[in-house]
Amino acid sequence: MILDTETLDPSSHRIAKPQRFSVSRLGMVSTAHSKATEAGVEMLEEGGNAIDAAVAAAFALGVCEPYASGLGGQTMMTLYIADLRKTIALDGSSRAPNRIVPGVFQKKELLTGRRASTVPSTPAVLDYTLRRFGTKKISSALGPAIRLAENGFEVSELNNQLTRRELKKLKNGSAANLFLKKGVSPYPVGSIFKQPVLAETMRRLAKSGVKDFYRGKIAKAIHEDMEANGGLIRQDDLAQIPHPIERKPISGRFEEWRILSFPPPGAGRVLVEMLNIFKSLPARFHDLDTPEGALAIAKVIQQANIDRQDRPRDPNFFPQVQNSRMLSLDYAGKVGKRITAEIEGRGETTHLSVMDRFGNVVALTQSIERVYGSCAAAPELGFLYNNYMSAFEHEDINHPYYLRPNAVPWASVAPTIVFVGRKPWAAIGSPGSERITSSILQTLLRLRKHSPLEAVSAPRLHCSIDGKVSLEGTRMRDDIMSILEGNGYQIDVRDPYSFYLGCVQMVCRQGKEFVGVADPRRDGSAKGPRI
Repeated sequence: MILDTETLDPSSHRIAKPQRFSVSRLGMVSTAHSKATEAGVEMLEEGGNAIDAAVAAAFALGVCEPYASGLGGQTMMTLYIADLRKTIALDGSSRAPNRIVPGVFQKKELLTGRRASTVPSTPAVLDYTLRRFGTKKISSALGPAIRLAENGFEVSELNNQLTRRELKKLKNGSAANLFLKKGVSPYPVGSIFKQPVLAETMRRLAKSGVKDFYRGKIAKAIHEDMEANGGLIRQDDLAQIPHPIERKPISGRFEEWRILSFPPPGAGRVLVEMLNIFKSLPARFHDLDTPEGALAIAKVIQQANIDRQDRPRDPNFFPQVQNSRMLSLDYAGKVGKRITAEIEGRGETTHLSVMDRFGNVVALTQSIERVYGSCAAAPELGFLYNNYMSAFEHEDINHPYYLRPNAVPWASVAPTIVFVGRKPWAAIGSPGSERITSSILQTLLRLRKHSPLEAVSAPRLHCSIDGKVSLEGTRMRDDIMSILEGNGYQIDVRDPYSFYLGCVQMVCRQGKEFVGVADPRRDGSAKGPRI
């Protein structure tokens, strides 16, 4: 049995806990940080729609969760646009630079430093979304984020812990003076963290527009910083602005729900396959809080992720493929029967969800890939570069996500909208790399019998492809670990409410009210307009 190697000593300082559960008749915002939630609510209270709120909250998350997202990352989302009566997946994939030479770099060489960064897409995606579906100008949507960066916010225990965990990489990188106190130590819990350099960069975006990031002074600064420090991104990379591609969502059904989730390069098809397999299992395996139910869900998660690894799809080819095996009910039924027989035989990233009173819905997931991304930043710009170069396939030249010029990386995101009939009922998503779909899956399954707050807060597990089950063991029956070990799984005990096991942000409609839940595993909050 492996103990949680990422456990970190909590600080003795305590700050006010955010509101995890909220109800409003006028809309709802749930994000992974309370200040970002407030940014979204501000847009709704000013008459904006869910798209305005989501974009403002996304910019704000890049300020108050610098370890998870920011201007240097990528953004994906699933939207329901009420006026069009249409659900759209916005593929905001970043791109490998033109100057990457296939086969030259090993994956470990592309984990930190400027060379690890793909061409950032977040500014382009958020700007496109706002212009296409929002009502506010970019200057308005950036306003709360600029104030947050300029005035600062309280450092949470989680922020402090993650900074301490990545301290060595940060100190060895170019981001130390931006994210460490005097460039050497984490900011203490409860202290005010300000980012004046980032505020100035965003102020320039608000004034000159996002094109400045790709073809103006900001682009020139990125080019010069990369050129001087061994990075691969140049002005010609940035000039080909990575506007998002509108794609058709992955669709599936589960009981009375219609599930619309994110297509390749994302992982919505993994979520749909998990649900398909689960519903083929006998009812006696449907209770996740029993040993047999926990074993069944571990097997479901493991199989769906194995299938994704074995059957990668080019996002531009996938829409042409009919009856894909991963989405096949017949295949899911066969897997379900095998799992049943086996059981009986043997005994970093951030997410936000928004709904408005006009009927629009947004589920948005964005990231700089690993915690603190590349740990590199241009000192005069204030944001971290991502390290998505590590997310490519580095060995199989035939793989659709093989690292080559202008290629897009694998993504585990699955921003999802759940419909009842023809009306959107819930928006849900999570950060957590390969734990994203398993976190969403377990929350959805629990929603059938539990309240939204109970479903999000309940204990979770995740099973890796190689059979390691990470779980919040002290919140579960002790015989669950016994049956998993007895079936050959390696047990990895995580902390209660573990950061590792995702962070679901969910909003849904209950009658005439909007309900929002923010996962207690991070610093999130839920809130609706009060006007």
